Amino acid sequence: MKTTYIRLSLAATLLLGIYSCKKGEVASSDMEAYANSDTVAVASDSISSVATMKVKDRQFIKTADVNMEVKDVYETTISIEKSVQELGGFVTQSNLQSNVVSEDTYNTSDENAVLVKKYQTENRMQLRVPTEKLGELLTKINDKKLFLNSRLINAEDITSSIKYAQLENKRIEKNSKNISELKPDKDKVDLYNQNMSEGNLQQLANMDVTDNLKYSTVDIYIKEPKIRVAEIAITNTDSIDDQYKFDFLYSAKSAFVEGYYLIQKIVVGLITVWPIVLIGAAIFYFARKRKPAKKQPNAEA
Repeated sequence: MKTTYIRLSLAATLLLGIYSCKKGEVASSDMEAYANSDTVAVASDSISSVATMKVKDRQFIKTADVNMEVKDVYETTISIEKSVQELGGFVTQSNLQSNVVSEDTYNTSDENAVLVKKYQTENRMQLRVPTEKLGELLTKINDKKLFLNSRLINAEDITSSIKYAQLENKRIEKNSKNISELKPDKDKVDLYNQNMSEGNLQQLANMDVTDNLKYSTVDIYIKEPKIRVAEIAITNTDSIDDQYKFDFLYSAKSAFVEGYYLIQKIVVGLITVWPIVLIGAAIFYFARKRKPAKKQPNAEA
């Protein structure tokens, strides 16, 4: 739902200034003209009267949120998008995806296998449709359902907010005239620039409100009630792994080469530590040389 966005737009309409009186009147006249239009909405027994409601001298921003289960998400998505286009609307978001529940591989021969995927498809959509066509669109969407989980239709009355904004526009216009009567100085330039910036923002806020009055926003979530199964033909990778898993001749040759390299590494290692070997040999030699000779046993004894 876009309630927060709408309220922010209304707040900007109430608080911000206008660039000129003419601009503010044009934006207001657009909203007034739309509110007083004689367009007749298509009513249906299956759709709430909120979607087709029109009250004299009242202005409503309408939104809808639908959550339902369908037979085929992809076909339903295409049908909804086509219906929106025929009614003069447009799709702002469509996020179709398949959620994989499980994935298994079964070998059918030495060369072939089958990948079995179990999945469930869903789609989240957001549509903009002319407000007078909202009821007709919801009727078309309702025809595609298997089971309706929820449906929310909201009509927000913004009549008093728009009237209050018009009063604020007049007050700001008067302030603009007062600024023009001030003596030229730096403060006047700053006030003028600030008022011009607020006027641009005011115009943008009026355009947003007018757009939300003319076009209703519809959020749709659709999914399939049952899990689908996809069978995909693939190559048996296990047999290929077994085929190249071990080669005796190649392994023996590699082992012989590795042994040869190991001997080289040992010899090189001994050469690297030759100073230590030399010092150890010298110590052993002198230690043995200084060792006293053992006394000979007495022959007489």
